[in-house]
Amino acid sequence: MDITMGYCVGTRPPSCLILLLLKLLATVSQGLPGTGPLGFHFTHSIYNATVYENSAARTYVNSQSRMGITLIDLSWDIKYRIVSGDEEGFFKAEEVIIADFCFLRIRTKGGNSAILNREIQDNYLLIVKGSVRGEDLEAWTKVSIQVLDMNDLRPLFSPTTYSVTIAESTPLRTSVAQVTATDADIGSNGEFYYYFKNKVDLFSVHPTSGVISLSGRLNYDEKNRYDLEILAVDRGMKLYGNNGVSSTAKLYVHVERINEHTPTLHVVTHVPFSLDKEPIYALVTVDDLDEGANGEIESVSIVAGDPLDQFFLAKEGKWMNEYRIKEKKQVDWESFPYGYNLTLQAKDKGSPQRFSAAKVVHIANPKRDTVPVRFEKETYDVSISEFSPPGVVVAIVKLSPEPLDVEYKLSPGEDAQYFKINPRSGLIVTAQPLNTIKKEVYKLGVTNKEGDLKAQVTISIEDANDHTPEFQQPLYDAFVNESVPAGTSVLTVSASDKDKGENGYITYSIASLNLLPFAINQFTGVISTTEELDFESSPETYRFIVRASDWGSPYRHESEVNVTIRIGNVNDNSPLFEKVACQGIISSDFPVGGHITAVSAIDIDELELVKYKIISGNELGFFYLNPDSGVLQLKKSLMNPGIKNGNFALRITATDGENFADPMSVNISVLHGKVSSKNFSCRETHVAQKLAEKLLIKAKANGKLNLEDGFLDFYSINRQGPHFDKSFPSDVAVKENLPVGANILKIKAYDADSGFNGKVLFTISDGNTDSCFNIDMETGQLQVLMPMDREHRDLYLLNITIYDLGNPQKSAWRLLTINVEDANDNSPIFLQDSYSVNILESSSIGTEIIQVEARDKDLGSNGEVTYSVLTDTQQFAVNSSTGIVYVADQLDRESKANYSLKIEARDKAESGQQLFSVVTLKVFLDDVNDCSPAFIPSSYSVKVLEDLPIGTVIAWLETHDPDLGLGGQVRYSLVNDYNGRFEIDKASGTIRLSKELDYEKQQFYNLTVRAKDKGRPVSLSSVSFVEVEVVDVNENLHTPYFPDFAVVGSVKENSRIGTSVLQVTAHDEDSGRDGEIQYSIRDGSGLGRFNIDDESGVISTADILDRETTGSYWLTVYATDRGVVPLYSTIEVYIEIEDVNDNAPLTSEPIYYPVVMENSPKDVSVIQIQAEDPDSSSSEKLTYRITSGNPQNFFAINIKTGWTLIEGLLDAETQTQTQRENGHGKLEIEAEIEGMLPRAKECQGFPASTRSQERTGSLQREHGPADTLIFTL
Repeated sequence: MDITMGYCVGTRPPSCLILLLLKLLATVSQGLPGTGPLGFHFTHSIYNATVYENSAARTYVNSQSRMGITLIDLSWDIKYRIVSGDEEGFFKAEEVIIADFCFLRIRTKGGNSAILNREIQDNYLLIVKGSVRGEDLEAWTKVSIQVLDMNDLRPLFSPTTYSVTIAESTPLRTSVAQVTATDADIGSNGEFYYYFKNKVDLFSVHPTSGVISLSGRLNYDEKNRYDLEILAVDRGMKLYGNNGVSSTAKLYVHVERINEHTPTLHVVTHVPFSLDKEPIYALVTVDDLDEGANGEIESVSIVAGDPLDQFFLAKEGKWMNEYRIKEKKQVDWESFPYGYNLTLQAKDKGSPQRFSAAKVVHIANPKRDTVPVRFEKETYDVSISEFSPPGVVVAIVKLSPEPLDVEYKLSPGEDAQYFKINPRSGLIVTAQPLNTIKKEVYKLGVTNKEGDLKAQVTISIEDANDHTPEFQQPLYDAFVNESVPAGTSVLTVSASDKDKGENGYITYSIASLNLLPFAINQFTGVISTTEELDFESSPETYRFIVRASDWGSPYRHESEVNVTIRIGNVNDNSPLFEKVACQGIISSDFPVGGHITAVSAIDIDELELVKYKIISGNELGFFYLNPDSGVLQLKKSLMNPGIKNGNFALRITATDGENFADPMSVNISVLHGKVSSKNFSCRETHVAQKLAEKLLIKAKANGKLNLEDGFLDFYSINRQGPHFDKSFPSDVAVKENLPVGANILKIKAYDADSGFNGKVLFTISDGNTDSCFNIDMETGQLQVLMPMDREHRDLYLLNITIYDLGNPQKSAWRLLTINVEDANDNSPIFLQDSYSVNILESSSIGTEIIQVEARDKDLGSNGEVTYSVLTDTQQFAVNSSTGIVYVADQLDRESKANYSLKIEARDKAESGQQLFSVVTLKVFLDDVNDCSPAFIPSSYSVKVLEDLPIGTVIAWLETHDPDLGLGGQVRYSLVNDYNGRFEIDKASGTIRLSKELDYEKQQFYNLTVRAKDKGRPVSLSSVSFVEVEVVDVNENLHTPYFPDFAVVGSVKENSRIGTSVLQVTAHDEDSGRDGEIQYSIRDGSGLGRFNIDDESGVISTADILDRETTGSYWLTVYATDRGVVPLYSTIEVYIEIEDVNDNAPLTSEPIYYPVVMENSPKDVSVIQIQAEDPDSSSSEKLTYRITSGNPQNFFAINIKTGWTLIEGLLDAETQTQTQRENGHGKLEIEAEIEGMLPRAKECQGFPASTRSQERTGSLQREHGPADTLIFTL
């Protein structure tokens, strides 16, 4: 059991694993196509290979991959056979064994009349079977063979005849035709060139596209047909030395003066003025780019849009083909209020005749599109005060837009006489006072000068308090008795006022300086007493004024009437005694008839005489009282004895006939005896005094009334006329730009009268020529009514008239000079709407070209003009003072042919905003031949294939000469043509090949070309360079080839880097670069391990090789030529690595752990030591020996087999103390190769008790001989 285990341990597990994997792979491979069992399979399931058509017999196909099967078993005898895909039998499969690889080689068969033709079939897919003779091993693969093209066909034209017609005016470089040829070959073999059979100057053919272009100017008169022959040359055949010319194509070019262009209409519409006698509605110009009759216009007509035949085209104007649309008869605009859409068409005189596209022209209705002149309002409704004196502004009527020659008129009528109108401004003012005319509304008609436009002005008169109340009677007289109760109506006064509203509403009042016992109802006019009247103490007649006042403004109108009220005396007072309580003494002998005393009574009424009467005390009749005089007389003698009592008490009364005075007493005492005198005493009542006082009051009252009768009414009489204030100026200055409504001056005037008599109204009665001013009627404020223009009028002499409202009306006037001062309200105005000037582009700096002038109507600095150029330009400048424009910098018409300059004229206003205007100055530069032709680009670089045919255009030169006329016409020439190898067309600048090129002889040409204009008197020229690079054409006709498809070489392992292995050599039948070969390694298992010299083909090592790692290498070597299109071929190189004894033997285990029983007999096998040497040359020369650990010679080893045997009796007790302590013995065994110096190795033997422990050990290579391995067991 131990021995078996030892053997198993001594085997090589990797070998077992490899066998297992190989078996598994063989099992899987049996089901895959292209493979066989046990690794018998092709390297690829499909290969790509190529072969040229028309190839000779026994020509092998080329493949970049190694086709075949790797020999796992070198004893395999492999055969290949084409199973399918080669029905025609073109191919045969062969096998070639090199080293460990069996190549599959496919070739064309010999003795077969059929050859490969790519044009018939270009690909074959062959299925190839590989088998091992004598064994059941098969494999399949596919080979795709691409048949490569050979240049075996020529180009053919289709069609072979062409015909084109071109216009004489065809521009240069225009493509006029294209010929087409085809070549069934592919790639470069199918490429060919077109060229003319004979030399042609006027045409060129593109060598590859076949496009025929015009390269010269055509002249129909010189030649009108060109017969061109075009050939096609196969590029491939030309390379092989065959001219390769195909069939010829013919091109017939017919030159005609073709009516190429249709007429073009250009229309500018025009709106005619209403007064034009022959209105023009549009300007029509016709252009035709053709020349001769083809460019002449036969007619322009209206083809649609004029159903009434109202328009026609008249050929008029400055230019040849200019027409004007006019009206043939009166145009019916009412039926076509939106205008007419006329369709125009022109036709030329060419052949065939050509018509222009229809052009629709809209003829607008001038009455609809133009803004009609009309009054701003059809009706003007205004109102003015009834007080308005002459000259008061009524209204301003205006036409819009207002014509320059406007003139306004008042239509004749009843009301027109009261007003007047300024014919220029349309200002209507009053012509006479309106308060004398009893009308409320005035209607005026205003017309323009022609009378076809009219507006109505309705003037409503605002009621003013211009009427005085009028009493129905010139005076009033009434009678009233005294003592009527207060509030008694005496009389009613009544007045009326023709004004309206409050102006006609009347109130009454008593105008008296004294208090009157009367009052008047202010609304009804009823006069009534305010107290009881007393005739005796008041005037007998009241005369006073009753005033009727309206409620108008600004003042009330009043009228007065005299009212007389007479007081009727009524007996309403009793007589009053002047003395009462009289007493006196008389003697008894008083004579009868004697005057005793007199009583006096006063009756204030004074209507009748007072009568006296004794009412008592005179019963005896002794006394007589005169009833009229009141004298008391003795009637009877007192001496009568019948008198008992000497005292008499008389009661006397007085009466006026109705009323009785209070009785007074007169006590008379009679004395007997002689009384010296009568002595009567009375008590005074002072009645007389009171009466006198009353009469005095009455007299005074009458006097006052009489005084009022003589009082003059200063309020109702217009005594004073109005007068201007002393501050009234004689002149005033105003700025002309003062806005409308601005205040200028307030006129002050006064009237010493009161009320309306003193009310002053202001007006401008004359001098307001342009209606620029207005004065407020009430306040006297002078204002700007309409804009002033000093440039039109700078002075006004206004008649300022003032009126009062008295009756009669009074007025006064003064003249006021208005000086209109200049304001900067006018921009400078150029004398022309625009300026234009033509100058030579060669004009020197400082040359004066034109003077622009602007004028400013303003004064002073406001009217001074300075000029400047607004356009951002350095070429021109203007003198700021004179307006002279001059050249400020160099001019170049070619850079800029004309300039549109904006010239500004600005005033020098010192205050406010400066005003300016701008005018356009167009400067046209006339050409001077100052420009040399400029090449575009400045130089040329072209690449030209060396095989281009003669006559091919290799470059089109282009120049730009911006000069006009002959100065812009350019001719070309070659300064050097390299011995006639190149030529240039002097008119078109086309450069052609005149001789063939050869890259191998010269690769570059530097042509100097000159362009020269026809300018006079001096022509200018310029030079350019054309670098012509000759491009090498692929003349690489032959592919490099190797004599063999594979070579074999060898090299020893461990050879130094750079060691030469072998040399491969390829051949190329081309010459020059096309025949130079470069070698390279591009594939194979040895890629990176070997290098190849690219010139010599010597293969050398690139790394240290180890045969034991890899015993051989395959390389794919390419041989590539240096052609423009490189060609290459490949060769397979097999390199075998030769063995060198550079490896020591290796045992199967690094440490062995055998077990042996003590006392085992001799020759008992302990273990077999197995070793191998990787070097193939040393594997049979291994020997084994024990080098140490066997001092008692207990063991022996077979030097060939490595079996270790027991030679002596083993006793554990006889081991050394150290060995007993360690529990094992150690043997060193050395395996060596015969003929080499031995090296000691050691092997340890361990007791059984340690076998289960982890094995440890290491293999250490020492610096011994190459084939000696030292190892420790």
